[in-house]
Amino acid sequence: MTIDATVPNVARMYDYYLGGFHNFAADREAAEKILAIFPDTPAAARGNRRFMRRAVRYLSREAGVRQFLDIGAGLPTQGNVHEHTDGRVVYVDNDPVAVAQARSLVDGEERVSVALADLRDPEALLADPHVCGHLDLGEPVALMLVSILHFIPDEADPWSIIARLRDALAPGSHLVVSHLTLDGVDAAPAQQGTQVYRRSNAPIVPRTHAAIERFFDGFELVDPGLVWIGQWRPAEGEDPTSHGYGAVGLKR
Repeated sequence: MTIDATVPNVARMYDYYLGGFHNFAADREAAEKILAIFPDTPAAARGNRRFMRRAVRYLSREAGVRQFLDIGAGLPTQGNVHEHTDGRVVYVDNDPVAVAQARSLVDGEERVSVALADLRDPEALLADPHVCGHLDLGEPVALMLVSILHFIPDEADPWSIIARLRDALAPGSHLVVSHLTLDGVDAAPAQQGTQVYRRSNAPIVPRTHAAIERFFDGFELVDPGLVWIGQWRPAEGEDPTSHGYGAVGLKR
């Protein structure tokens, strides 16, 4: 498989923010441009990863969920889902390069499968053999959409996409979302940041609290609701730096 190392890749940029090594010069150059605008991005990225881990541990230990469908997973590095549950996990991404790298990273993990599929085609995603052959969709599933929905533009109607996935999930399933926002950010740096991502493989679409809350239609929000990522059940002493909102919802 040919890798175009000249185009910044958002999964590899995220890996760079987290201090990983699965990235190329173009990814690092674009990430450094973001860091020049928002120097606390690595802290926010680490906070987002901690939110994911807290949500997975809650779902595994308190909600009894044994299956995890992580869409837009990118590279399963730096403490991802399968490291925080003994349940079954499917990572999904629409980037063939990220999927190939992910499969090599989890090779030998029998509980883990990796699917090449696109969130924008939920029916095909759920029918993918790496998904339906690894998970029992008749039983509760944790649908993980961590830092992915802000790469789906409004014209693709991501709210409708999530509704179609929701309707395919069994009662007792959960939705986990973290989403970038520019609430409270001045217009100039916000514009500069979005311009950097427009030159990557996935332009970014920050949203407001109200727009993000709409993704939970049909779900009952778990306490404390939709809050800044660092405020969702943090451990004592954790860095609260957040660039977005996060929540967990339950399908009754």
